[in-house]
Amino acid sequence: MKKIADLYGKTLAFLRERHKFLFSLTGLLLFASSCITMFLFIMDVGFESSWLSHPVIAQIDVYYLEFYFFGALFRLILDQVGKVKRLTALEYVLLGILFINIILLMFTDTALLDRTMVIAIFAVEISKYSFNLDRLNLSPTLIFVTSFAIVIFTGAVLLMLPNAANKEISFLEALFTATSATTVTGLAVLDTQKDFTGFGQTIILILIQIGGLGMMTFTSFFGLFFKNDSSFQNTFLVKDYVGADNSNEAFKFVVKIVVFTLAIEFIGFLFLYFFSGTGFLRNDERFFFALFHSVSAFCNAGFSTLSSGLYDINIRFNYGFQLVIAGLIIAGGIGFPIMFNVYAYLKHLIQKKIRLWFYKEKFINKAWVINLNTATVFYTTAILLIAGTVLFYIFEKDRTIAEHSSVWGKFVTAFFGGVTPRTAGFNTVDMGALAAPTLLITMLLMWVGGSPASTAGGIKTTSFAVAFLNIFSLSKGKTRIDVARRTIPEASINKAFAVIMLSFLVIGAGSFLLIIFEPDKNFLHLSFEVFSAYCTVGLSVNLTSSLSDNSRIVLMLVMFLGRVGTLNLLISLMRQVVILPYTYPKESIMTS
Repeated sequence: MKKIADLYGKTLAFLRERHKFLFSLTGLLLFASSCITMFLFIMDVGFESSWLSHPVIAQIDVYYLEFYFFGALFRLILDQVGKVKRLTALEYVLLGILFINIILLMFTDTALLDRTMVIAIFAVEISKYSFNLDRLNLSPTLIFVTSFAIVIFTGAVLLMLPNAANKEISFLEALFTATSATTVTGLAVLDTQKDFTGFGQTIILILIQIGGLGMMTFTSFFGLFFKNDSSFQNTFLVKDYVGADNSNEAFKFVVKIVVFTLAIEFIGFLFLYFFSGTGFLRNDERFFFALFHSVSAFCNAGFSTLSSGLYDINIRFNYGFQLVIAGLIIAGGIGFPIMFNVYAYLKHLIQKKIRLWFYKEKFINKAWVINLNTATVFYTTAILLIAGTVLFYIFEKDRTIAEHSSVWGKFVTAFFGGVTPRTAGFNTVDMGALAAPTLLITMLLMWVGGSPASTAGGIKTTSFAVAFLNIFSLSKGKTRIDVARRTIPEASINKAFAVIMLSFLVIGAGSFLLIIFEPDKNFLHLSFEVFSAYCTVGLSVNLTSSLSDNSRIVLMLVMFLGRVGTLNLLISLMRQVVILPYTYPKESIMTS
């Protein structure tokens, strides 16, 4: 008995002395085991029966969950011994779920739950370790750009797995598809319905979701709940990435983004499931069809599991389905800060009315609830939607819209034609049959795109609005832009014009290269492809699949630059100059 007590005392002393080292070592082992198990899981799903059918390998998820449970339990003991709380409340919950799973395993088969847990734990582990990025001393912009490149390459490798496609595809085709999905563009060189299996379509769906919100948003979301020690640098990293107003609200803002996204996509899924009907889909196909299109629409991706997209005969005249898609596109492209600002405004109004009606007291008005950014986005978006709808109807009423017999059908088709160029990429008409004026208007709408901090691309509505306001101010002889008793900072004006200029340079260079590589094709159609790629729209005049490999590489680069932002890429690559405490003498340059 004394020997046992001595052994217990020595063990306890050893754990107290080495608890920090052992805690870190165990965490590293759990992370490594998560990566290995996830790799084996992907290989199992991606390949036909092979060495993975070995009894030991087949049960790797069970062994892993048991190992993870005891490893996490050991970390809990180390926390108690060291009297330091490093595990979060949700990690206690995770331990409980793992314990219940082990108990259930004794009585029934939990294969589906096991694999779900493997994926969930892998996401948690990756997220926790992503919080160590601040130690690399990299700029948020460089991390943002690099994360997209990593996701694209990983997606391309996954799409090359035998079980992901119904035919043998080249790496360039897989890379193009992964780039288009991650940059939420929608241009395709393969038929998503025919050339990819359900597994391949699921990979594309995940890439769209990650690309729409950004990898850092997801890792910050999970890391927020499963890592207690968030550094000062991490807070500013997340703040700059998601566009939060201040560092104190950064992680709260991330939670709002993810919750809002999942809520809107779930509501969209329910409506799309209802409106899709059962005429051409089995119930399980209908479920995935509605989910895929809800995520693709909200993320402004434009991918569809139908070969003809929404021009498919089963959807072309389904106006309810199209309106739901249009609503998701607008919601995704309006911008998260805008939606949250509108929510704050509605909350303010409701509180004001409640205090006035029930408490008979006047509620002190909160000044400037709707900020200038929100007002600018709303007015610009409304003008572009109305103008796009009207012009689309005028130029296409005797062409692509003519097949719709009812007034309601013509209106919905024209409205959808005005909404989808806002970087969504869905089409309910034959794009190859559009009139030249319609193509030019569509290119302009694609170029403007959606709003900042949204899932949309383009130069953004605010840049477009600031450029126009600056023109009006200069024409009136003003030296600044005053709007709604607010002055727009010079930095915002400079950034808007930089974004516009860089967009012209990239689109011009891309169009020039495509003209060289595709001399036999129409110049307007080639330019349309480049506009669609840079603005991450995905609309095509039935040209993408017929392009040469060189042209596809150009479009991939253009899509990447359009999604991460050419200005962001330059900022990440160039050394930032410290603001100097002095200025040089000013001298004018003739500009007109």
